Amino acid sequence: MMTPLTLTLPQDITEQAQAIADLTERPVEEVVIEYLRTLRAPDSTLPHDIRSELDALQYLSDDALWVIAREQLASAAQKRADELLGERDPDRMGRELQEELSAILDRADRIMLRKAEAAVLLKRRGYEVTPDLL
Repeated sequence: MMTPLTLTLPQDITEQAQAIADLTERPVEEVVIEYLRTLRAPDSTLPHDIRSELDALQYLSDDALWVIAREQLASAAQKRADELLGERDPDRMGRELQEELSAILDRADRIMLRKAEAAVLLKRRGYEVTPDLL
């Protein structure tokens, strides 16, 4: 069920919504509703530095967001993580190796978060974002 709501939007927002609607051949109302559905409350569970990094992505160009959305963990780091994860007895892995693995996995997590946020922003800007494009 939809509840009627009247909003007065600034001209620049109205023009942007209309441009996206024209580009995607959809009604402006649908574009605005889709955008509003992507809004999320700030995630207080993320460390401040990561939250700040994700928030800053909204100021990047579309091209920069596509680069981030397609980012991958370096193949050497992925190979090393696979080696470390393949240890027969992880409990016997020395502290140094555990820290190395933890650093690689933290980097992979950060890349995943950045990719997801970039994809959301691109979608908001009217792009079709599908797995084959990433």
